[in-house]
Amino acid sequence: MNADLPDPALEPRCQVIELRQYTLHPGRRDVLIELFDRRFVETQEAVGISVIGQFRDVDAPDRFVWVRGFADMRARTEALTAFYVEGTAWKRHRDAAVATMIDSDDVLLLRPVGSGAGLPPAGSAFPPAGSVRPAVGAGEPPASRVMVTIYHRDAPVDDHFAGFFRDRVAPLMAETGARPLACFQTEHAENTYPALPVRTGENVFVWFASFADAAEQAEHERLLRGSGAWTEEVLPELSALLKCPPQHITLTPTARSRLR
Repeated sequence: MNADLPDPALEPRCQVIELRQYTLHPGRRDVLIELFDRRFVETQEAVGISVIGQFRDVDAPDRFVWVRGFADMRARTEALTAFYVEGTAWKRHRDAAVATMIDSDDVLLLRPVGSGAGLPPAGSAFPPAGSVRPAVGAGEPPASRVMVTIYHRDAPVDDHFAGFFRDRVAPLMAETGARPLACFQTEHAENTYPALPVRTGENVFVWFASFADAAEQAEHERLLRGSGAWTEEVLPELSALLKCPPQHITLTPTARSRLR
């Protein structure tokens, strides 16, 4: 085995995920990305946080989105305490990071829907199996795109909804070029690190897909719009199961993002 590649069999699997969306002061996104990729990746992972991906929001020039994971809720509390309270990296660079931000509280706390429902198990993709993080100072960001789709529901995800996604939605997405990588639902456990707020009182189903580039994503969207099975059958059924229209977030990875 190549010593430079992680062994997927040994890769820790995240059972708790944070999807974090930050609104920044105009023109400050690249400043935060430079600081984050240089100072906040290895220092978080050293205390047990899996830094899964860092992104620019394509449609919001002042939005920075990132994803991190933890083994479980207890590990989350311990790791966040180690990084924000006991560690030195955040203390040294906190003021510079916070100075770029307007809001950092848009956070969804999630857990895998999992393979028990026949869906792609989050553990197989987050962290991305076999991936290698580019080194500090890596070149240009990749051309790839990551799409995050958020379904809001009135009730928690149940077997019926998971089965509908597995049997009706996911196959059409795959046929049109957007194979789901991983699927998550709201983690309703108490936020035991209240210094970092998370959104509460919501029931969401979140799935991630990736594309080689913008053209591949555009082709997926064109094919989906032209699919009678989607527009006439699956989409109306899906909409009836949702509280509001889906939210689609198109992301471009930073140069050091593992998820790309």
